[in-house]
Order: sequence, then C-alpha cells, then structure tokens
Amino acid sequence: MEAFNVTFSEPPTFILMGIPGLEAAHIWIAIPFCECYTISLLGNFMLLFVIFKEQTLHKPMYLLLCMLMIADIGIATSVVPRALFIFLFNMKDITIAGCLTQMFFLHAVSLMQSAILVTMAFDRYIAICYPLNYATILTNARIAKLGVVGLMRSVLFILPLPVLMSWQPFCGNRIIPHTYCEHIAVAKISCGDTTVNRMYGLVMAFVVIGSDLMLVVLSYGLILRAVLRISSRKAHQKALNTCTAHMCVMVTSLTLFFFSILTHRFGQGIAPHVHIILANLFYIFPPMINPIIYGVKTKELRVKVGKYTCRR
Repeated sequence: MEAFNVTFSEPPTFILMGIPGLEAAHIWIAIPFCECYTISLLGNFMLLFVIFKEQTLHKPMYLLLCMLMIADIGIATSVVPRALFIFLFNMKDITIAGCLTQMFFLHAVSLMQSAILVTMAFDRYIAICYPLNYATILTNARIAKLGVVGLMRSVLFILPLPVLMSWQPFCGNRIIPHTYCEHIAVAKISCGDTTVNRMYGLVMAFVVIGSDLMLVVLSYGLILRAVLRISSRKAHQKALNTCTAHMCVMVTSLTLFFFSILTHRFGQGIAPHVHIILANLFYIFPPMINPIIYGVKTKELRVKVGKYTCRR
C-alpha cells in the first residue's frame, strides 16, 4: 500500500511586538490596560442598561448616546484583549487574515464614532436653536436612519484599506512594532509600493474626519450665536450646560486622535514606544472616560443611574 506524505503549511502570520523597548515591563503595562478596559466595559454597559430600562430616556439624545457607548465598547474590544494576550502570555503571532480583520473593524468603528459625534452636535444644535420643533425634526426613527447611514459610510470608506493591503507583498520582515494591526504600521513592513495605501489612509484621516470636525465646529458656532442672542444669563447657562458633556467628549477624542496620527506619520524624532502608547491611549482612554463624563454632566441620566447604584 502506497503511502502519501501530506504537508500542511501553516497560514502566513505577522508578529505583533507590543511596545518596543518596554518588553520587560509588559506585565506591568498590562495592569492599567486591564483596569481601563474593565472600567470602560462597566461604565458603558451600565449606561446602556439604564437607558434601556428607563422609558423616560427613550429619546433621540439618549439613543445617540447608546450608539456612542456601543462604538466605545467596539473600539476598546478591538484593541485591548489582543494587547493583553501579548503582554501576559507573549502570544504575538496573528494571521494576515486576522490582522486585516482587526484593521477593518478598528478603523470602521472609529469612523462610526466620528459620525455619531457629528450627529450629536446636530442634535444639540436643533435642541437649542429650534426647541419647539425638536420633537418633530429629530425622532427616534430618524436618528436610527442616521445611524444606519453612518454605519454604511464607515464600511464603504474603510473597506478599501484591508483590501488594498491584502494585495501587498510581504517578504521576510513580518514584525509589526505595535500592539494591534494599525493600517500605517502594517503598510511600513510591506516590500511593495504602498503609495496608494498611504495616500488613502491619509485622506481618510484628514478629509473625512476633518470634514466631520468642521461640521461639529459649524454646529457649535450656530449654537453660540443663538445663545448670545438670549438676553437671560440663566438661559445662557442652561443652554451651554446641555452641550458640556458632548464638548468634553469631542475635545478628548479629537485631541488624542490628531496627536497620535501626526506623531505616527511625521514625528520621526519621537521614540517608538511613545508612538505606540499614544496610539493605544486614543483607543483606550475615551471609551473609559466617556460614560463618566455623561454620567456626571447629564443630570437626568445621573439621577437614573443613581436609582440603580444607590439602592439601600
């Protein structure tokens, strides 16, 4: 009986190095990562539970907040578990398919978050400038449709990133000096021409996110103009208080985003581990702090959360 020797080749893989230069401290770095992720999950799921349970919170503003919480959970989950496997168990191998999948979900959810923040700014504009028509202009059904449009935009704009990258050749060097498969980090290890990939990534970062930022600035410019026309100082304070939480979230998210993008592409003089830490902060810190901001700054939500957390 003839014997057949069958060789099963393993799928090609990348190696995620974690934080280069700080390998000896990976165990200790895992502790704040784990704590931030735990706080993020608890805070976001708590707000989702409270909004779901309380009928009085079934409003467009809180529906948008639910979308933001889901996006925050998705962003943190796309980054932290994989990083913890690297830090705690030295599990650095990731298949090319797994790497491209992580890249897609990470960037798609980030773009979805940007769309949600723009819609939230529009929601505050309508609430302050057209308060009598708010209920008719922004219904729950309309907000849900805007959410679907934002999701479709994210998928259509981000899908070319992993598709273009899948066509790239990867030669001997398959080491990614990062904790996750960020687009530009993967492009740097390709042995082919990545000009199109880099240009598309740069356009996505500055044109799409930049246009979202301009829409937010425009919304707040119109809000400020409307507020300044109000003669009552108390009304001024009340109107601005409704925007405080959203403005804090915007400042936190966009500051970290642009700082990380700019240093990653143009900060050649900055140490690699600083790049990686900044990039991780962008995906870890906002999901942790956003539910705290909304829980503290939004009185109606704060009261409802207290109803479930302060029972005797």
